[in-house]
Amino acid sequence: MLKANWIVPSYRSKKVCPLFKKDFSIEKEVASATLSVTARGVYEATLNSHRVGDFIMAPGWTSYHNRLQVQTYDVTELLSEDNVLILELAEGWFWRLKNKLPKAIIAELHIVYTDGIEEYIGTDESWLVAKSNLRFCHLYNGIKYNAALSPVFKYRAKIARDNSQDLLVAQQGEIVKEQERLSVKEIITTPKGETVLDFGQNMTGYLEITVDAKEGDKISFSFAEILDKDGNFYNENYRKAKAIYEYICKNGVQTYKPNLTFYGFRYVRIDSYPTEIKPENFTAIVVHSDMKRTGYIESSDPMLNQLFSNIIWGQKGNFLDIPTDCPQRDERLGWTGDAQVFIRTASYNYNVLRFFKKWLSDVKAEQYENGGVPDFIPSIYPRKPRLSTAWADAIAICPWQCYLTYGDREIIENLFEPVKKWVDYITNTTAKKNLWFDGDHYADWLELGGEYGKCKGPTRDDLVASAYYANSVNILIKMGKVLGYDVSAYEELHKNIRTAFIKEFRDDFKTQTEHVMALQFELTDKPQAVADSLAEMIHKEGDKIQTGFVGTPYILHVLSRYGYKELAYTLLLRKEYPSWLYPISKGATTIWEHWDGIKPNGDIWPASMNSYNHYAYGAVGDWMYGVMAGINTVEDAPGFAKVHFAPVPDDRIDWFKAEIDTAYGKVSSHWWHEDGKVRYEIETPVDSVATIDGKTHELSPGKHIF
Repeated sequence: MLKANWIVPSYRSKKVCPLFKKDFSIEKEVASATLSVTARGVYEATLNSHRVGDFIMAPGWTSYHNRLQVQTYDVTELLSEDNVLILELAEGWFWRLKNKLPKAIIAELHIVYTDGIEEYIGTDESWLVAKSNLRFCHLYNGIKYNAALSPVFKYRAKIARDNSQDLLVAQQGEIVKEQERLSVKEIITTPKGETVLDFGQNMTGYLEITVDAKEGDKISFSFAEILDKDGNFYNENYRKAKAIYEYICKNGVQTYKPNLTFYGFRYVRIDSYPTEIKPENFTAIVVHSDMKRTGYIESSDPMLNQLFSNIIWGQKGNFLDIPTDCPQRDERLGWTGDAQVFIRTASYNYNVLRFFKKWLSDVKAEQYENGGVPDFIPSIYPRKPRLSTAWADAIAICPWQCYLTYGDREIIENLFEPVKKWVDYITNTTAKKNLWFDGDHYADWLELGGEYGKCKGPTRDDLVASAYYANSVNILIKMGKVLGYDVSAYEELHKNIRTAFIKEFRDDFKTQTEHVMALQFELTDKPQAVADSLAEMIHKEGDKIQTGFVGTPYILHVLSRYGYKELAYTLLLRKEYPSWLYPISKGATTIWEHWDGIKPNGDIWPASMNSYNHYAYGAVGDWMYGVMAGINTVEDAPGFAKVHFAPVPDDRIDWFKAEIDTAYGKVSSHWWHEDGKVRYEIETPVDSVATIDGKTHELSPGKHIF
């Protein structure tokens, strides 16, 4: 419990962000001082004009009905004899919670003096309040900042209506930080005569400006991810997100950047600016969760290298405290389906264990009593969420993959019972025993082959749902065995699901995704015949991928597993629509939501749902690590305690290399063509196994050449 109260401003304006101030003096020598803060909203703290900490958008986004993180900062070195502590508050994600609680803040400064005496300075009615220079701040709609104003602390704080601290928890996730600074790549004059800054990279963050201006001069910008086919500024795909950036200048040279919202953009249109436009006066600041980079891929193919760069930037742009679908439009939600399809790639690219432990704690908190799991977490809308296959299954897939990548038992210990509840929910609600029929599903979202403009293709919902049902039961069994539980009843259930699936669908699969589901989750007695059928279907379609969010992560895996590695490479290396490389031909620097976000003729997918920073199809990264480089975890030695190397080269690529920094050290796989043969170099920090050209080799720690 903090020795403090939740406080709100006494003035009524909801748009203007409040500043809360406390003046205090120190007359003794300080041994240590910590500031603990959280907010119903987002905040920035300053002590004696110095920013406290580097957490952007603190305290992050949690399941507000259940949990709210508290940050504690060491501020010993910031104290002086006379002190001013200021807290600035904006709504952040909290406005989306459809309750009647206003944004509020709570803070406690704990000072320990060298004589052992302790002092607590907590938020209460003695704090003064001013209307800040931030006249408007919104997660979607941007900011309006007036630097010409001087805030006057003429109001008093009030104790908030809900003053409970029952939901407060210590900081659990990775903090969000400023990570990189991008310079202007080009200043463009569009055919419409507009001036646009191109930063060369679609990213998530905000714009910093430096300008020499007069008081009252106005600066305003608009943001976009792409230019249209004529080269004009285009941001209709932001939908209702206005993404405003308005700045009223004071006199002289000044530098400003937003601090309590963020944007998704590559291009910035200058709508008003008082002086000469110089590229050095604009900087794009990249923000994302403070994850350690662990995975690296490079090859002889420039487009493959760009694809992997796009995957990395897609993860950076959407791993901002929670795994979001997109960072730019009026959505930015923690969609469970996107998270689960990308989790393996994500966990190789970066150390995301702490990140997912925090988010999965919210998934667990949001699970219904009947076991259902909402389609995005935190679940903030009053509407009834879909309890959809492949989306809700994130509650099983994400912790299990974290266990495989990091060897962390705690994450599956915390999620075992929720996974069991989820499986039992399906068992208790399905319309057909041992399958999942008649649910409300997204299924293979954005699959090709359906009616243009529609988000669902021809793959059957019940088939996908039943396949994922089997997968979650299988994961539950694996978790239970690791934890020493009796899971015999679920082993029998899995057997029955498999039998029912084969009887119901009879290997009569209508789409690429339906084939993939049966193969990936081992729901056929004739896997080679099903794989042959899949390959034949792909060939008949002109060697084109037709899968959506559910089928895409696995299609290359099942092809290469059943003897079609050349076809898998053909799909990967295809440059025409639809393919992973096609968006690169259109200038993509992140992963697109749609295979054809921009069509071959330059037309743009309807603005109703068209993100250009949407990482789901970046799940192909785990095939690049796991098949191309052949770096794989071993279930009975998780966390890369043992590695199974099985690289699969292709003559169309001269060389390929991947490495992952693990808890045991660097794991690396490198192959290249030399004198008509393939040369392999494998590095492992642990005893491992390598399968090279069908032969198995036991490896000791070190480098090995084949």
